[in-house]
Amino acid sequence: MCGRYGLSNPARILDLPFAEHGLDPQLAEMLADVPARWNIAPASTVRALAADARGVHVASLTWGLVPFWAKDRTIGQRLANARDDGVRDKPSFRAAFKARRALVFADLFYEWQVVPGTRSKQPWCARRPDRGVFAFGALWESWTPRAPEPPVPLDTFTLITTTPNAVMARVHDRMPVIVPPAAWRTWLDVRAPLEAVQALLAPLPDDGLEAWPVTREVNNPRADGPQCAEPLAT
Repeated sequence: MCGRYGLSNPARILDLPFAEHGLDPQLAEMLADVPARWNIAPASTVRALAADARGVHVASLTWGLVPFWAKDRTIGQRLANARDDGVRDKPSFRAAFKARRALVFADLFYEWQVVPGTRSKQPWCARRPDRGVFAFGALWESWTPRAPEPPVPLDTFTLITTTPNAVMARVHDRMPVIVPPAAWRTWLDVRAPLEAVQALLAPLPDDGLEAWPVTREVNNPRADGPQCAEPLAT
């Protein structure tokens, strides 16, 4: 799973090869114009690159997918993540996988390791070796409340998870899908064959990440500072 992530240096989104891969560099500018965050939790609203039949645009999305057919928004509390082996077929995800995909930008994420012989879990932080920004593969939906609520649309997302690479396998049996820049156009093209899109649901190569234990302070979603990602003192 992926229950927390961060974007500690949003300006580095401007270093990503948007133009090289057919995306308007102005999209990067809109995505980078946000405050630094070290501990983004479900129910948070973030900027992401969203694609549908209209094209690709920057959207404000709330973490926790609410399918368009849902009776109420509480289902989003259970849909922060979507397993790669279910996105094409499960009712909660299949429509979005086909027609509404997104890239969510980050430069770190957290996973929790079970401590043998205890009920506690140790949080770990994972980052690229160069501390650069990467893009999670995500699905998004637009949901409109039913009367008597005002019909104000709510745009939400879920992060897709897959089997871990060797780095993350030490910590957890799942990791978020990270879409490499060379595959962004395929991921964001809702006309692309679903087989080609599904082929992107794979773990990042082992040399693409490093990870270390961090303070349990990150368990508190109100904690949001550089200390959340600092290695534990040994």
